[in-house]
Amino acid sequence: MTEAHPSESTCNHTPSLSRRRFLAWSSLAVAAGFLRFPAQASAAQPGSVRAVPLAQVRLTPSLFLDALHTNRRYLMRLQPDRLLHNFVLYAGLDPKAPAYGGWEADTIAGHTLGHYLSALALMHAQTGDAQCRTRAGYLVGELARCQAHAGDGYVAGFTRKNAAGQIESGRAVFDELKRGKIDPAPFYLNGSWAPLYTWHKLFAGLLDVHAHCDNAQALQVAVSLAGYLQGIFSALDEAQLQKVLSCEFGGLNESFVELHVRTNDAQWLALAQRLHHHAVLDPLVAQRDELAHQHSNTNIPKLIGLAREYEVTGDAASGAAARFFWHTVTDHHTYVIGGNGDREYFQQPDSISKFLTEQTCEHCASYNMLKLTRHLYQWGPQAELFDYYERTLLNHVMAQQHPRTGMFTYMTPLLAGEARGWSSPFDDFWCCVGSGMEAHAQFGDSIYWQDGQGVYVNLYVPSMVHDAAGLDMTLHSALPEQGSASLRIDAAPAEQRTLALRVPGWAQQPRLQLNGQPVDTAASDGYLRITRVWQRGDTLSLAFDMPLRLEATSDDPAWVSVLRGPLVLAVDLGDAAKPWSGKTPALIGGQDILQRLQPVPGKTAFVYNDGVQQWQLSPFYAQFDRRSAVYLEHRDAAAWQQRQTELAAVAAAQHALDTRALDRIALGDEASEKAHALQGGNSNPLSYRRRPGRDVRTGGFMAFTLRNTAQARILRLRYWGDETRRRFRLLADGELIANERLDGNRGLEFVDVDYALPATIAGRDTLQIRIEPETGYSAGPAFGCWVLASA
Repeated sequence: MTEAHPSESTCNHTPSLSRRRFLAWSSLAVAAGFLRFPAQASAAQPGSVRAVPLAQVRLTPSLFLDALHTNRRYLMRLQPDRLLHNFVLYAGLDPKAPAYGGWEADTIAGHTLGHYLSALALMHAQTGDAQCRTRAGYLVGELARCQAHAGDGYVAGFTRKNAAGQIESGRAVFDELKRGKIDPAPFYLNGSWAPLYTWHKLFAGLLDVHAHCDNAQALQVAVSLAGYLQGIFSALDEAQLQKVLSCEFGGLNESFVELHVRTNDAQWLALAQRLHHHAVLDPLVAQRDELAHQHSNTNIPKLIGLAREYEVTGDAASGAAARFFWHTVTDHHTYVIGGNGDREYFQQPDSISKFLTEQTCEHCASYNMLKLTRHLYQWGPQAELFDYYERTLLNHVMAQQHPRTGMFTYMTPLLAGEARGWSSPFDDFWCCVGSGMEAHAQFGDSIYWQDGQGVYVNLYVPSMVHDAAGLDMTLHSALPEQGSASLRIDAAPAEQRTLALRVPGWAQQPRLQLNGQPVDTAASDGYLRITRVWQRGDTLSLAFDMPLRLEATSDDPAWVSVLRGPLVLAVDLGDAAKPWSGKTPALIGGQDILQRLQPVPGKTAFVYNDGVQQWQLSPFYAQFDRRSAVYLEHRDAAAWQQRQTELAAVAAAQHALDTRALDRIALGDEASEKAHALQGGNSNPLSYRRRPGRDVRTGGFMAFTLRNTAQARILRLRYWGDETRRRFRLLADGELIANERLDGNRGLEFVDVDYALPATIAGRDTLQIRIEPETGYSAGPAFGCWVLASA
């Protein structure tokens, strides 16, 4: 049960910052060198703009400051010594506190500590909070103590399950790798859940603490750990290394590039360039989209690593691959809220309407896409990059944190009628809890960008900035609800500076005023620019219209979303704690459909009424405890009636199948599974596209009993046609009836597959079905099983 603190109001704004206090914080931060990449760069780095360092930006009251405060409260509830438990234990020392649960009790333990280090460092830079810096320093000191006790640079919290099923130190994985024993799977390496991914989180956290907290010890720990890893990788030839890289390794290549920049040691750049996963990266270098069925967040960090290599080395192929990947994902694999992936995987390009499910949009993937966007922008300011950034930040990232509890989502479901699922404070620690900690600690990192001539304002987030190209400024904004913002000059140099204000792609009729007077200037490359010698008190006011609009999916114009300005609106389908009625809203009519949406006075909300349906639209991100519908079917009356006829035919066919079945089991349904004596190991019930099902993970099984008759000839199982990388055996009363392979070649729909039952079952009253995956693979999921007399 989620532990909540309802007394902690999310509207608890701090008093407005005085300019003197702000400048004091900022000067301390600059003096301490709190610069996060890509602010720190080698001389070879291409590009023309840099983000104003986070420590020079302070948020002022807004939904972003609310989220920042909520996140800080959660960060302070976590106990550093509990996150350190495994690090200390497997260093041979005595832990000071028990380990947390969830993923921290699995072999991926330790990944949260890396995220936590980053979150503390970012929060310190964003706010000047000394307690965050102190906590980060304590964690680094304890890691250094563990590392010193190990003696060879090794420090880790992850574990591994050995062949005997026992949990042991993750060091055993790397002892085996060094000897050439490599047993990889996409998320497991020699019995450990993605240990290199976990180390990437630790490296990132250490580097963030070094950058933002002026902590030299953090860099020393990172260098020592890198030395240990260099010894492992140097023992592997190229083929062996590629086998290792087939298991998720996060953005470890990026970490080593950054380590090179921090230390000026060329061996780390060479190691980063060795960590080039050819199977994934080579097609992107060749400008080919082969992303379908690839795990989204496994691969985005690899491209961030390539982007960083380009910045440091100038290697054009690396930069082109990162840019091609970004455009491919955002143009062909992205949902309207900015997220990507279904069940964490990229689907076929331009197939969004076929993948509106309860398992869309993993937060980590969006968080890392925003990181990649920042890299691309610094290579040359393009406003379209921040159209994507703004949309994803507002509609996915801001939807991912609960404003009252501070908890996080893993997926953000886009299937109509679904609600968000929230983490618990101490018993989950998913990857998206970690990326959530980070994302909600750094809202000021991309508002302001600077070059040699002036400042680009890319996000209209209320804030104050110090020394952006010599300017101190205060940004007020009514966005995202209303289309207006203003920028006041608080201090300025005697030289000319250019202010470039981004005109969002959704904005209509942009209007600019300087000190209350209209400015006759047109947008160029997505920016309104003014160059002058600025005076204290000068104020730029920007306004634009935000009419409602429809956006259709690229693959099916009948599926649309309603937007206003940067916000995606969704139909509110009721309390998440209550069952959904099952009535899916639709837009029935022609192109004038938006005229039926009437504003609700005083709210960012609209009521739709066509005489048959009536419902309300409001910003999706804010529907934290509601069931939502983001995508709506938009059809004229005739097409809508045809659609209902098609759905009725599907329902009738299902009823006919169930009626003629000699017996059937609804896999994933507790009552049906109990009635059929289902047993399993490493097998889980699930729901996909609102259909219950069950899978089996490697090393497991599921078995159930069906009624048998003399007429039984066919066993039918149902799968999702685009399922991939599934290998399993089907047995009936111990006799093999099929070796099944699901390779994503059966269409974007549920498919029924028939298997002939052996003649030997005749005369038996029952039929025992068993499903076993091959080693290293999963089975199913299966969404039902029927015994039939004929196909």
